[in-house]
Amino acid sequence: MAAKPLVLTSASLLALITASAHAQTATMPAAQASAPAEGEEIVVTGVRASIVGALNVRKESTQIVDSIVAEDVGKLPDNNVIEALQRITGVQVSDRAGGEAGAIYIRGLPDALTTLNGRNIFTADDQAFALQDISANLVKQVDVYKTRSADQIETGLAGQINVNTRRPFDFDGFAVSGLVRGIYNEQAESYNPNVALLVSDRWETGIGDIGILVNGSYTRTKYRDQTVTAGALVPFATENPPAGSGFAPLERIFPGAGNVNWQPGLDRGLPTAAGSTLAINGINVPYYLSRDAVFSSDLYGKRERPSFNVALQWAPNSSSVYTAEVFYAGFRGQTFNSLQFSFVDWWGNPGPVTLYDGTNIVRTRSDVADVYGFNSGDFGTTKTDSFVYALNGKWDLGDRGKIVGDIAYQTSKVKTSFIAMRTDRVAGAISTDFNAGGGIPSYHFDDDSLLTDPSVWNVAQLYDNANEDKGSAITGTLDGYYTWDDGFLRQIKAGIRIDQRKASSSLRTQDAGAPLVSTTLAGLGQDAAFTNSDFYQGRADVPDSWTLASGYWLHDNADMVRGLYGLRTSDQLSLQKVFDIDENTIAAYVQADGELSIFGRPLKLQAGVRYVTVDTDYNFFDRLNGGARTSVSSGSSRWLPSFTARYEIFDNLRLRFNYGETLRRPNFTDINPNYNLTGDLTNVGYGSGTAGTASLKPTHSKNFDVALEWYFDRESAITLTGFRREIDGLVVPLTVMETIPNNGIVAGATNNFAITRPVNASNGVLKGLELGLTYFPRYLPGPLKGLGFVGSVTVLDSKQNIPLSDSAGNIVGQASSSFFGVSDLSYNATLAYDNGPIGARLSYIWRKEFLRQNEARLFANPIGIWRSPEKSLDFQLTWNVNDKIGVTFDAVNLTKAKQQTYYKFEDVGGPEQFNLGTTLLARTFALGVRFKFD
Repeated sequence: MAAKPLVLTSASLLALITASAHAQTATMPAAQASAPAEGEEIVVTGVRASIVGALNVRKESTQIVDSIVAEDVGKLPDNNVIEALQRITGVQVSDRAGGEAGAIYIRGLPDALTTLNGRNIFTADDQAFALQDISANLVKQVDVYKTRSADQIETGLAGQINVNTRRPFDFDGFAVSGLVRGIYNEQAESYNPNVALLVSDRWETGIGDIGILVNGSYTRTKYRDQTVTAGALVPFATENPPAGSGFAPLERIFPGAGNVNWQPGLDRGLPTAAGSTLAINGINVPYYLSRDAVFSSDLYGKRERPSFNVALQWAPNSSSVYTAEVFYAGFRGQTFNSLQFSFVDWWGNPGPVTLYDGTNIVRTRSDVADVYGFNSGDFGTTKTDSFVYALNGKWDLGDRGKIVGDIAYQTSKVKTSFIAMRTDRVAGAISTDFNAGGGIPSYHFDDDSLLTDPSVWNVAQLYDNANEDKGSAITGTLDGYYTWDDGFLRQIKAGIRIDQRKASSSLRTQDAGAPLVSTTLAGLGQDAAFTNSDFYQGRADVPDSWTLASGYWLHDNADMVRGLYGLRTSDQLSLQKVFDIDENTIAAYVQADGELSIFGRPLKLQAGVRYVTVDTDYNFFDRLNGGARTSVSSGSSRWLPSFTARYEIFDNLRLRFNYGETLRRPNFTDINPNYNLTGDLTNVGYGSGTAGTASLKPTHSKNFDVALEWYFDRESAITLTGFRREIDGLVVPLTVMETIPNNGIVAGATNNFAITRPVNASNGVLKGLELGLTYFPRYLPGPLKGLGFVGSVTVLDSKQNIPLSDSAGNIVGQASSSFFGVSDLSYNATLAYDNGPIGARLSYIWRKEFLRQNEARLFANPIGIWRSPEKSLDFQLTWNVNDKIGVTFDAVNLTKAKQQTYYKFEDVGGPEQFNLGTTLLARTFALGVRFKFD
């Protein structure tokens, strides 16, 4: 950003901001700005311009919209789109492993509609796009629509996230800009490049104005995730089991055939009070609840993201503009997970235990002898290529109307592969404290040095599989509107959208229980072994090194490894189609804007209705039954009304109300009935698995929003929004016991499985409040001038019913639960500074604990897996050397926050006695140079 401040009149600034908010999307016409007093000047620089620009987007929009506006070309204030959005009011991010945030929630809901320049985008057979794959370097602005109007695409209960890229007519003429950054990942001790270049030009010719823009970006990240986990809870006999019970001291109590001993997967788990008993063979048998295992995961990953967009614009006259553009986002990823796993449940020599006071929960076990454990070298690759090709035309109807036509074709392909080799042994003994402090377990073997001796590790199972997912769509839209300057009716808008979406998924899998000739890891040769070091960086009392099959060696020598097990090699392998889907959508809408004067103040109204019809044809191929095909067709249609009112109570105080209805369509994977199975790895008598439900219906939500906004200064505002979502047909998991023969399971071979399927069996309500503040005081003296604050608080309350089922899958009752991913409280605070050549942000993000997912119904702990409170302290600094060159420094996760989980259902469980896993999150530092010439 230039060191010399940019000086604009206030009217020019508001016009610029309004154009920036709406030029890239046809969802709404540009709003009319109300300018401050004529002649008043505003000094705008990078950080401040970005924040104030976002504030004015909300102020001038009809809907409730919060935005991130790039400070300058190629300068969104974060590494990717998800991280940039975490400072927006009501937005929460999660899944920060791998050195970046990977999941986004709007007001607690995860299914935001993702659009690029107003066009729906997706990844392969998914309904959404991985926003973290969009480089921040390509982005001009990101808008988060929390309310919806009839002219917007109907899907996404959470809202809509629209990413705007740049186009050549954004510039007056020739422009070139770029950046070069080096990012240091402290945990992986890696240096990673981030480069981007934009070139744009426009010319006046005999056939009108012509412009072309090329913008490309490349990032690479090498990361390391380190996790220590205490296993699930299962019952054990006490030290003195009653006579006739048949149990030895501290022997593990398995469920037994038909769960005659105890029922795994109870919502709250088995009772945890001291002296609790199980009725077994007519005897009340006291039991302890103890973890069945401890394990450590040391994951090494690398990802690359090449991306570009090319745009060509032509304005043959003043009343028409044509835009042709191509957008590409790629992903190349590989992960090597070094897993060390040990059971803590053998009873040859059970050793002493200690309990948490007042409970039957075991905290420590000492000298547990003859424990089985395995190490697993898991290597996976992912390759994604997504393209969007689009042609857009805009034609003015005099000075009162416009017609916009758009046609887009997109394709996306995701290819994955996975190969893993296990090595196992029986250790002499293990001692463990399942929570040695802060939710992190401690454990050691009788001789930890044997963990790094490849001669004691026997080569065991091999897992080898691959997937390929494809998706494509061709979409046409036609929108038009006409406006009037006076009277009640100010605008009529109508349009139609036709979309044909195709998706397919194929896979292959082959597993083996043991090599043809027994051998140890040492017997495979020196190159086959990998030994990690400095695991967990001394932040836990656990082994810091172990040896296992190298994932890199497995990947590079896959056919040789397959030969050791007598499996098919690459020239004999092929993918088998799992499903293909053809979905056709037609949507049409009409929308009207009006204006009234109430007590001399303007009341702006917008009402509309959208009609959508969807017809879907599915083909499913049963890979356990010779690829037998099942064809299913379904269709649905719905009217979706919307209404918005915006009342100017005073010039700087406005009230908004919105009602709208939205849909969430099932993910294609959720309607695929093919099984994904896991064997009986914990000896409970059956395995687990998942499958889709072909009859899933869309989820429907009625949405209410009321907002009060006080723009108490030209660069400052307080906003308060209350909202309510009444959601019908929520998709929740339902578990059924099934017998599945000839399933190919190797590890934990069984024919009996607890299969969990998604069903439309829940309704729920999500409600809450958002409070946002943007404040740039104008009275600060000297070096403090340019200091400002941006922050928000979001309070949420959610409740949904969860069906309870018996082993046959019959719903026998109902329980209630929070929505997955909803934190009751979250906030963010950013201290911003922009003065002369210096621009800076210091940001803190915090969200309360939340229900992440449900555990497989195999154990005796509560089924809910909760994520502990999440936080991140980040810093960004820009020094503008001159008006062409700027130096940037960024730091993420300065406090070295961790990511933790624990078991809990309603009032049972918690992070102290029911701790689960703890992942160290990387701290990253980036130093870069940006340049701009025009």
